[in-house]
Amino acid sequence: MANWYHYAAALALAASPSFGAIAQETSAPDTTANSEQVVLEADYVYELRDENSIVAEGNVEALYDGRILRADRLVYNRTTERVRATGNVVIIDTDGSQQFSDEVEVGSNLSDGYAIGYSARLTDGSTIVANSAIRQSDGINAMDQVIYTACPICEAKGQTPTWSLRARRAVLDQETQMISYRDAVLEVMGIPVFYFPYLAHPDPTSDRRSGLMIPSAGFSSKLGAFYQQPYYWAISDSSDLTIAPLITENVNPMLELDYRKRFYSGAININTSITREKDFDSDGQKFGEEKWRGHLYGSGRFALTEEWQWGFGVETQTDDLYDRRYDIDGQGDKRGIYQSQPRRLLSQLYAVGQGDSYYTDVSLLSIQGLRGSDADGSLPTVTPLLFSEKYWDLGDYGFASVNASTAILRRDVGDDSQRVSVGADWSTYKILPGGFTFEPFAELRGDYYQLDQRRIEDDNASRLVGNAGTRIAYPMIRPGKTVDIMLEPEVMAAWGTSNSNDPIIPNEDALLFEMDETVLFDANTVAGYDLYEGDGKISAGLTARAVWKDGPELSATVGRRWRSRPDPSFEKVTNLDGTTSDWVAAATADFGKALRIDTRVRLDQDGLELNRIDTRLSTQSSRWRATGQYYKISERLNPNQEEDEGFFMTGEFRITERYSFIYGQLRDIANNRNARKDFGIAYEDDCSRLELVYSRTELQDRTQGPSENIQIRFSLKTLGQFGSSDFD
Repeated sequence: MANWYHYAAALALAASPSFGAIAQETSAPDTTANSEQVVLEADYVYELRDENSIVAEGNVEALYDGRILRADRLVYNRTTERVRATGNVVIIDTDGSQQFSDEVEVGSNLSDGYAIGYSARLTDGSTIVANSAIRQSDGINAMDQVIYTACPICEAKGQTPTWSLRARRAVLDQETQMISYRDAVLEVMGIPVFYFPYLAHPDPTSDRRSGLMIPSAGFSSKLGAFYQQPYYWAISDSSDLTIAPLITENVNPMLELDYRKRFYSGAININTSITREKDFDSDGQKFGEEKWRGHLYGSGRFALTEEWQWGFGVETQTDDLYDRRYDIDGQGDKRGIYQSQPRRLLSQLYAVGQGDSYYTDVSLLSIQGLRGSDADGSLPTVTPLLFSEKYWDLGDYGFASVNASTAILRRDVGDDSQRVSVGADWSTYKILPGGFTFEPFAELRGDYYQLDQRRIEDDNASRLVGNAGTRIAYPMIRPGKTVDIMLEPEVMAAWGTSNSNDPIIPNEDALLFEMDETVLFDANTVAGYDLYEGDGKISAGLTARAVWKDGPELSATVGRRWRSRPDPSFEKVTNLDGTTSDWVAAATADFGKALRIDTRVRLDQDGLELNRIDTRLSTQSSRWRATGQYYKISERLNPNQEEDEGFFMTGEFRITERYSFIYGQLRDIANNRNARKDFGIAYEDDCSRLELVYSRTELQDRTQGPSENIQIRFSLKTLGQFGSSDFD
C-alpha cells in the first residue's frame, strides 16, 4: 500500500545539482545533458547558501520519466541529501494513479522517508488514506490510522463508502511482500461488522503468497454450527496447496485439501477430504459404525508429443451420500475424455492422438454408482475402451476411412463381455446440374463378441453389418432487401443388412439414444456399437431459414423416417420401433441478447400428439437477465408409463440501479414438487455485492431429505468474498 516512496524519485532528482528548471521569475541554468533529466517549474527557484539548500516555491511541478510531482514548496538540502515537499503534494504516476500528502520527506537514495496526511487513488478506483506513512531503510513501510476502500468517495456529498477496512497500523514488508494490519475493522455502510486483531495478505503487486484465506462459518441442521478456515500454501512457482479444516458442532472435524501443480508438459489438480465419523442424516442424527470416510476428485493431462497426450481422471468416495452430507461440489465435472452420468463417479486413464489423417483414443474406465438402485459390483470396469480411425482424401473420388474399436467389460456382479470391431466407410459430395447436391455413401463393419458362458450356451457371436445409399438436397436461396430466405428439402435413402441385431449380444453402449432431427439423415442413427440400424430406410425433411439484415434470425427443421420392416431390438423411445417414425422438428428464433428460443419436439405418427418437447429460452437487457427451460415427455415414451414434465428457470431483475430480485426454480410438475427453489434480493454498487437468498429443496435421497437454507454472501471488490452463512 505505501508505494508513495517509489514516486518520490522525482523529488530527489528534481532538487539535485543537475537539473533543468523553468521558473517564472527566477530560473537556474541547465548544467547537464542528463538523459534522465528532470524538468522543474515553479514561481520561484532560489538557493539558501547558509543552509546549503535549493528551494522551489509556488505552483511547483516536477516532471520526471512520465511522472508528475506537484507541491506548494520543495526544499533540497545538499548537506543531508534529503528532499522535503510541503503543501498540497500530489504525485501522478504513469499508470494514472494519484497520491496525495500534506508533507513528504525522502532521502536521495530513497532508503527512508515519511509522508504526513497521506492518501492515494489507485488505477482500479480504490482509495487508501493514512495519518502518516513511514519508509525505513530495512524495507519496512508502516502507516498509522489506515483506511482502505475500493468504493468511490465523494467528500463534498458526505458519502459513506459501502465498505471500508480500518486499521490502527498497517505494515508492508518489501522482502516478504506481505501487508499486515493491527486492530483491523471491516465497516459496511459505516457500521463495524468484523474485527480482526491481526490481518495479513500479500502485497497486490507480489506473486502468490502463503497465508490464511477468508473463512466460512454458519449453521446447518446437519452439521450444527460450523467453521472452515482455508490456508493457502504457495509451495513453489508451479504448485500450491489449500488446506481447509472444517470444525462442526454435531460431527467430528473434516480436513479438505486442494492441490495443484503445473509441469512443463501438463498439469494436475487434486481435491480430497478425510474424516472419521459415523453416518448421519439430514437432521444430524448419527447412526452406524464410526470409520474413516472421504473423497478424491482429481485430473491431469500431459503432452507426450505434438500429436499425442495422456491423462487421468479420478472420482471416488467412501459413501454414496458423502458429498451430499458435507456439501462437497465437483461430482459431474469432466475430468478426462469421458464425462460421468449424474450420481455416477467415473475414473479414467487415457491416451489421445490426433494428426492430419488419423485419430486414436484408448482408455481404462472404472465406474462407482452413487444411486440407491446401484448394486455393488454391478457397474462395469472397462479394460480397455479403444477407437482408432485413419482417413484419406481421394480427391474427386471423395473421402474414405478405416476404423477399429474394442471394449472389454468386467463385472464382479453380472455378465462380462468383450467386443472387437473393424469397419470402413466412404462418401463423396457432388453438385448436380440444376443446383442439386448429391452425396453417395457406404459403410461396412464387422463385430466379434466374446460373451459370458454363464448366461448363454454359445460364448461368442459375430456379425457383418453395413449400409449404402445417398443424400440428395436442393438448397434454394432468395435474397431480399430486408430478409434473406433459404429453403432446403433433403432426402436420404439407404439399404442395410437385415437381422443386424442378434438377441444374444448384450446392449451395453446404446441404452439411451433417440432418432431425432440431429441424426435424421444418417444411415445408422444408433449411438454406440451394440445395436445397429440396418434394413431399408428413407428420411425426408425440410430446413427453412430467414435472416433479417438488422439481426433477427429464424430457422426450423422438420422431418420423418420410414423403414422397410420393424426391428424388435428397438424400443419405442428410440423412434425406430416400427416402420414409420414420429415427426421430429427443431426451431430457433434468435433476436440477439434480447431473446433467443430453441425448441425441439417429437409428434406422434398417429394424430400428431405431443410425445416430447424441450424448449429453452434466454433473454437479457439492461434491467434483467433470465434463462428458462421447459420439458415434457409423454407416458408413451417413458419406460415407467408415467408422464414426465417440469421446468427450470433462473434470473435476476434489477428493481433499481442498486437493488435486484433473484429467482430460480427447478420444478417437477409431474410429481408436484420443487427439486429446488431460490429467491432473494441483491444489492450491488461499484465496489461490492450483497446477496440474501432463500433456498429449499423437496428431494429426498435415502437419509438426506428435504432441506432449506438462507445464504448471505458479501463480495468486496479487490478483497473477494468476505463470508457466508448457511441455514439448512
